[in-house]
Amino acid sequence: MRPHRLRSVFVTAAVAAAAVSGTASAAAHAPAATPVPESATATAAPSSGLGALTELFAERLLLADKVAAAKYGTEMPIDDPVRERQILDDVAARAAGLGLDPDSVTAVLRDQIEANKLVQRGLYARWDAHPDERPTERPDLAKEVRPALDLITTRLLAALRETVPVRADASCGPRLYAAAALSAYEHRLDVLHLKGLGRSLPSVCGSA
Repeated sequence: MRPHRLRSVFVTAAVAAAAVSGTASAAAHAPAATPVPESATATAAPSSGLGALTELFAERLLLADKVAAAKYGTEMPIDDPVRERQILDDVAARAAGLGLDPDSVTAVLRDQIEANKLVQRGLYARWDAHPDERPTERPDLAKEVRPALDLITTRLLAALRETVPVRADASCGPRLYAAAALSAYEHRLDVLHLKGLGRSLPSVCGSA
């Protein structure tokens, strides 16, 4: 199955899962996706190991809400090329130390950054259109959000190392999008975050 078709199947399956859970009706204007307890998601990840990756992708996307809340209404831009370059250079060095291909790993992390920014832009648009939904608190990027993102990056590098064989397998694509649909359901992702999750996937398969 071609990648664009897989993405379509993923979004359809995830939206259907959201409908089953009773969240789809409010998806377009929900202020944030609501994570489920860690104990529930830990038992739901597929045995292929790809579920561990999609869980981390979803967790990272949920932090985009805090990043957006920290930046909204300030001079801090959504796009920060200097910091993004620092993150990717650090990830490349760490990947090499783990015996992973730096280019493949940075491609995966770049997709996570772009997915995060996609969600941020969507939230900005939502808050501009619906002022009553704007965040009432401004998280501390340096003390609260970035340490959480750094921890996810560390876990993501470990998961990429553990999933080298399955990511190189021809069956990776279908299994990845199935795992993503499950993660979307478990985290009750709304339509915006579903789009973000879809954006986070392209570089996973076929990489080492």
